Amino acid sequence: MNKYIQYATRSFTLPDVCMRLRGVLDDPRSGSEDIANLISIDPSLTAKLLKLANSSLFRFPSQIESIAKAVSVIGGEALYNLVIAETANIAFKHFDNECLILDKHWEQSVYTGMIAKYLAREMNLRGSDRFFVMGILQNLSELVIAKHEPAKYQKYIKDDSAALPWERQVAHFGFYFSECSGAIMEQWQLPMPLFYPVKFAHNKAKLASDLDVSLLTCAIRLTAAHYQRERYPQLDIISPDMVRLLPLEEEVLHNANLFAQKETNKVLISVL
Repeated sequence: MNKYIQYATRSFTLPDVCMRLRGVLDDPRSGSEDIANLISIDPSLTAKLLKLANSSLFRFPSQIESIAKAVSVIGGEALYNLVIAETANIAFKHFDNECLILDKHWEQSVYTGMIAKYLAREMNLRGSDRFFVMGILQNLSELVIAKHEPAKYQKYIKDDSAALPWERQVAHFGFYFSECSGAIMEQWQLPMPLFYPVKFAHNKAKLASDLDVSLLTCAIRLTAAHYQRERYPQLDIISPDMVRLLPLEEEVLHNANLFAQKETNKVLISVL
């Protein structure tokens, strides 16, 4: 797994604004004006962030016309998560390759993010936009792996066994793609609340003990069940080890899918 992490972190570095914004947010002397001034330097990023702030991700009744207003309405941390979401879009394009269809991969990643955000809201978890970012980034490493070792990736793709995607990942590579994605995020020095659930998705011990991990894993499974329903008609969305932390009724899971189906394309337009 280390070779993929090194390849990813050496060939793509986070834009300077990500690190500087994190520094401003972590500095108790900084205020909303400092955040707005930092982001407003980049007109393209400003435009993208305003589109996202006015998208179905937040559903505010009135239009947000400036970064300063965005900071005051949604907060600095939420804005940081939007910056990371936009950065993820850039990273996906950087690792584009002929082994998979980028638009389809990005769509499924956003779908996972929308599912995770919806479930986080249902569970009354703070900062549900954080789960949107985790959902987007949890499968970043699949692009990295496909670009770095296309022959090995093709063998994985052509495996038509009944095993679930994450089971086939372990069989072919020795690790979950989400685990590798989380490790890349950690090397990029993203905050622990972002990389930790991604790194430990599907980990049985963590599923039983960490709500964020359990929720993200649930979103990943719902996405697989939605996009590959013929291949995995009986996929266990909430396994017994997740029930205590994630006591969600079937209706909630159904509504999460409806929400993601309805909103994914709108968010795609905002991000791309």
